[in-house]
Amino acid sequence: MTIYQFLLLFLLWECLPHLCSPEITFRRTPVPQRRVLDARVSRSDGKILHRQKRGWMWNQFFLLEEYTGSDYQYVGKLHSDQDKGDGSLKYILSGDGAGTLFIIDEKTGDIHATRRIDREEKAFYTLRAQAINRRTLRPVEPESEFVIKIHDINDNEPTFPEEIYTASVPEMSLVGTSVVQVTATDADDPSYGNSARVIYSILQGQPYFSVEPETGIIRTALSNMNRENREQYQVVIQAKDMGGQMGGLSGTTMVNITLTDVNDNPPHFVQKNVHLRVLESSPVGTAIGSVKTTDADIGKNAEVEFRIIDGDGMDMFDIITEKDTQEGIITVKKPLDYESRRLYTLKVEAENTHLDPRFYYLGPFKDTAIVKISVDDVDEPPVFSRSSYLFEVHEDIEVGTIIGTVMARDPDATSSPIRFSLDRHTDLDRIFNIHSGNGSLYTSKPLDRELSQWHNLTVIAAEINNPKEMTRVAVFVRILDVNDNAPHFAVFYDTFVCENARPGQLIQTISAVDKDDPLGGQKFFFSLAAVNPNFTVQDNEDNTARILTRKNGFNRHEISTYLLPVVISDNDYPIQSSTGTLTIRVCACDSQGNMQSCSAEALLLPAGLSTGALIAILLCIIILLVIVVLFAALKRQRKKEPLILSKEDIRDNIVSYNDEGGGEEDTQAFDIGTLRNPASIEEKKLRRDIMPETLFIPRRTPTAPDNTDVRDFINERLKEHDLDPTAPPYDSLATYAYEGNDSIAESLSSLESGTTEGDQNYDYLREWGPRFNKLAEMYGGGESDKDS
Repeated sequence: MTIYQFLLLFLLWECLPHLCSPEITFRRTPVPQRRVLDARVSRSDGKILHRQKRGWMWNQFFLLEEYTGSDYQYVGKLHSDQDKGDGSLKYILSGDGAGTLFIIDEKTGDIHATRRIDREEKAFYTLRAQAINRRTLRPVEPESEFVIKIHDINDNEPTFPEEIYTASVPEMSLVGTSVVQVTATDADDPSYGNSARVIYSILQGQPYFSVEPETGIIRTALSNMNRENREQYQVVIQAKDMGGQMGGLSGTTMVNITLTDVNDNPPHFVQKNVHLRVLESSPVGTAIGSVKTTDADIGKNAEVEFRIIDGDGMDMFDIITEKDTQEGIITVKKPLDYESRRLYTLKVEAENTHLDPRFYYLGPFKDTAIVKISVDDVDEPPVFSRSSYLFEVHEDIEVGTIIGTVMARDPDATSSPIRFSLDRHTDLDRIFNIHSGNGSLYTSKPLDRELSQWHNLTVIAAEINNPKEMTRVAVFVRILDVNDNAPHFAVFYDTFVCENARPGQLIQTISAVDKDDPLGGQKFFFSLAAVNPNFTVQDNEDNTARILTRKNGFNRHEISTYLLPVVISDNDYPIQSSTGTLTIRVCACDSQGNMQSCSAEALLLPAGLSTGALIAILLCIIILLVIVVLFAALKRQRKKEPLILSKEDIRDNIVSYNDEGGGEEDTQAFDIGTLRNPASIEEKKLRRDIMPETLFIPRRTPTAPDNTDVRDFINERLKEHDLDPTAPPYDSLATYAYEGNDSIAESLSSLESGTTEGDQNYDYLREWGPRFNKLAEMYGGGESDKDS
């Protein structure tokens, strides 16, 4: 027998005789009678207060819970010293459960419990007891309060707040790492015995996890648990009361433990050697393939970064990490050329981006792979020797002179021949042309720098075997200047000389311009074509000259206008010169030299009205006259509009007047008598909406004696229409498609001309001119064939 069992038996032996015997009674404790020592203590109303002597007192009652007997459970006995046993006293019980849960024998004072009590519902009950005289109903003892305390027994097992717990712990954790704490509660009284003392133990989950008996903390029990091997664990924890001893009650719960991932595995390429192909025409940035890795880890621990660390294609290709798929996308970094290089080798590395220093010893957390890229040939367009061409040529070259040559080649291994052409949208005037075989550019029209100094052309080079493969290049042609234009007056000069002019007087300053643009700049020389007795030219040597008088006084009545030829020459090679004539009018001037009037005609004109103003007024008058004439002609043309607009249109025409008749009473609209009796025809009625131009008698055409078929046809149709019940009740227009008898002139169609037996001579068609030669040959040839 263990010491715990011995102590338990000892406690039961000592306690049961006192707690559970129904014969135990609680009597009052005798208290010595004492008088009131201070009788002079009085209340405010003057009455003296006396201390009452208590006649009974007892300790608490104790009652075991969960009584299973058939009789009422005995609680205890109340007894007063005033009770003589003659039944004159009556015991009364009040308070918690009095009369229902607890009852008292009025004569003996025995207290019983009427039903089974659960301490977990209520641990104690407070009641009040009193003994009264049965006859007078007066209390013989003051009312006293007592407590019935319920003693606990182990009738509740430990319970967990949750049936299933969920927890996680990082993989590769050290032994003893805390995972989660579970706590069970016991409804029994923790202050009485071991009924509420809970001890934890693990029923399932060993040897991976353990639990602390007192706290319920679950810890790892095995080192280096790998998530990649096993991720989920189910652990069953038991909580047992009575300190875990035999006979204690227990409860269990389940804990689902998940191992979370840590970066303890390096990445690995799915393929160590990868072969990709790419077209040489692929533009920069084109994705040509991908490489992929696998990692036993998940989430961010499996993220990798790809890079090219070695190889002869590091400058030609690049690799991009695709975050969503964790792939390395290989792209073109520079333009490829099959003819230059056909195979590239890359060494690609993939490395984890989130490393855990605790697991460096498991590294390195990277892997490498070899990627070979083959460049495939495509039919490429021709390639010019330059990105653009600039040709300079003088404007005086002859037509057909070669100004430059563009060169292009086929970059493919086949080296297809090239054909050159000009984009005519860049040479609308067709000034240039190009030799299709060698790319020589030559002129097809004369050049003129003064019209266009630059020509921006586009030359097209295309493969002869595959014309769709073409390339364009810009050709800039600069036209160089040649001194081929003579200088001339810069503006029109309106020059005059006063009648009272003196010799050497300045009457005009002239300047010149030249379309040419020499390298050294413009330089002009001015001189007279012949010696003039009236005027002279003085060159200022700054491309201007002064016109001076040589004699004293001029008479406008004798000579009103002088013509002065001035020779202007340039300083370039070859020297170009021109003669400009100044018109100098003789005018009357005041003493300050201001012109007042010039020539006799000027005297008749109002002051301030120049020759230019007169010309402008005359032009306005002419324009107004032209507008008036055109308006009158259009109005007359609109009033008289021919029925046949074209003289050559000799076909039958339908003339629509777009007017509507007035019904049966309108005798001017149409005369049905003409149709009924074609032999008789009235004179032509004139239209009332327009004025007739010429009154003439219409020519009568001979008709048949009696057109009976038309009359019979119309009468028959009219009768059918009148008897038709579906015809509308109002006047309506009924049309009948009837052509009448055959035409006397027979058919004019040429469709049956080939069936005629007679021969017809078409030689007259040759006399009509060259426009009918083809028609004459067709019909003449037909006759010759028939003769043969």
